[in-house]
Amino acid sequence: MAEQWALSTCGCCHHLWSERALYPSIESLSSVLVFPDHLQDYVEKEEVFSDQQLCGQEGFSSLDQEEPEPWQMKEEQQKTEHPWTKEETMELPISEQEEQLVLTQETEDTGEELFPCLTCGEKFLKKEHLMIHKRTHTGQKIYECLSCEKSFSNKCNLKNHMRTHTGEKPFCCTICGKSFTVKSSMTEHMRIHTGEKPFECLSCGKRFTKKSNLHIHIRTHKGEKPFSCTICGKSFTLKSSLTTHIRIHTGEKPFTCLSCGKGFTLKHALKKHIRIHTGEKPFYCIICNKNFIEKRSLASHMRLHTGEKPFECMSCGKSFIQKSYLDSLDGHIRIHTGEKPFSCTICNKNFTKKGSLISHMTIHTGNKHSECLSCGKSFTQQSDLDRHIRIHTGEKPFSCTICHNNFTGKGSLISHMAIHTGKKPFECLSCGKSFTRKYRLDTHIRIHSGEKPFFCTICSKNFTERSSLTFHMRIHSGEKPFSCTTCHKTFTGKSHLTSHMRIHTGDKPFSCTICNKNFTEKGTLTSHMRIHTGEKPFSCNICNKNFTVKSSLTKHIRIHTGEKPFSCTICGKSFTQKGNLTGHMITHTGEKPFSCTICGKTFTLKSILTTHMRIHKETHRLMAKFC
Repeated sequence: MAEQWALSTCGCCHHLWSERALYPSIESLSSVLVFPDHLQDYVEKEEVFSDQQLCGQEGFSSLDQEEPEPWQMKEEQQKTEHPWTKEETMELPISEQEEQLVLTQETEDTGEELFPCLTCGEKFLKKEHLMIHKRTHTGQKIYECLSCEKSFSNKCNLKNHMRTHTGEKPFCCTICGKSFTVKSSMTEHMRIHTGEKPFECLSCGKRFTKKSNLHIHIRTHKGEKPFSCTICGKSFTLKSSLTTHIRIHTGEKPFTCLSCGKGFTLKHALKKHIRIHTGEKPFYCIICNKNFIEKRSLASHMRLHTGEKPFECMSCGKSFIQKSYLDSLDGHIRIHTGEKPFSCTICNKNFTKKGSLISHMTIHTGNKHSECLSCGKSFTQQSDLDRHIRIHTGEKPFSCTICHNNFTGKGSLISHMAIHTGKKPFECLSCGKSFTRKYRLDTHIRIHSGEKPFFCTICSKNFTERSSLTFHMRIHSGEKPFSCTTCHKTFTGKSHLTSHMRIHTGDKPFSCTICNKNFTEKGTLTSHMRIHTGEKPFSCNICNKNFTVKSSLTKHIRIHTGEKPFSCTICGKSFTQKGNLTGHMITHTGEKPFSCTICGKTFTLKSILTTHMRIHKETHRLMAKFC
């Protein structure tokens, strides 16, 4: 077979020479092909040759270089080097996809010999492409930016980088007009408009707009976490996640808000925070038009309309709208595992949720950033302030889809829904009692354990619930924030106001199923039911006497302890019960608030009025008897 060698032209002097002259003899070519190690040595030497070194020497050229057309040669002569770049070798601008196409077509047609990479075995049609590929193994970066001295392995990467300095964005979306520095970014952006997701996971069928996102997703199936923290050993699927995690150890917060000076570990967290200042909520629901600061908040919200709960607990089968964040699968799983990953650095108390830790830290710091403009009350979290404001506005944004009853808080709605479903997923392992909410179970467990983690800083009294402590503190402060709109009487607790309002409305919503007697409060009905059942669940630890209601037990214990917590501010006399103190205070004021409806006589105590009323009843009975 006759040997065919193409003529090539020198890029500097345009001298024509034969590729046959590249090798001293055909035997030397054979030795290179037979012994790949020699080829590797040769390629490495070949890469450093310049056009000036090759000029006038027939013995060297680039492999498979076609003779350029005259207009191409002219264009190359006129092309000047950019002042901000320096180039050490020649590189052909060809994409990976084009290379594969050429590689497949030409190899099949001509059966030409390929150039293999001796490191990974990948083959290339042209030597130039092999040289470029080799830099991925060696890490060599021969193209340097003269503005910032950053280096790149490919000339096209340097060209794209330079646009960060010049601000050039030559690739423009024809639909929305957004511009991009590289064509690949525009291609990915166009898929937002077209909805195209060309990269499919073969395991679960989920599709992605980017190939890189598919690679990351595949790690969830493999359990692969290639990025490991050198401090604590925790592993991550993404390098960016590791970078963010490292800041927990270093305390670094490189992204700062220019409005309030608050620092953030993530740029997107800063971007989200800035919307608090601007009031921007760019994501809106197409069904109810509600706006959101974050896209993921909108996605979670949409599931309220669709009813979708894609995240299922493998232990109990409960499904959730969200995988992470509040009221999510991740938080729920900790109920089964008992994990409490968030720890207080001051008292070492552990928590299942980060939000709970943040709230706890305010006990030590006393910081309360969010203030109500109506009453001046401060809160540690914005969400708590939002709920509080609804007390003033009367807003109830959470509605039951079954009975259309409205609620101020989402938690109240969830608890209410259990009335319709009868579902109580949280069960006490000690007594078997079930609850609709986990925090109610946690509070209930303290009855068995005797734990009272909330204490008054004034009188050191302990409480099982934070709300009980808050209510108790108003005794010291005298605060009564809840006011009746009818008679303007004020109350320390909202529940007291609710019960009081029923005096004006006459509403008695709680009915006994045995005798049909109605009550204004649920607690009164509960106590009443024990008359029928004979239950007395509250027992004195000293004399073992039992009581139907807890308040009766509390009063009884004072007989043993001699405690008289209610003291007269005028004469200093103390009493075991608040009602006795109230009656005593009237002796100083002379007030007689209880009036007989028959004869108009007034009394200082209700009990005296009750005794007095019996006189009228007895008189009426005698008159009826003799008449």
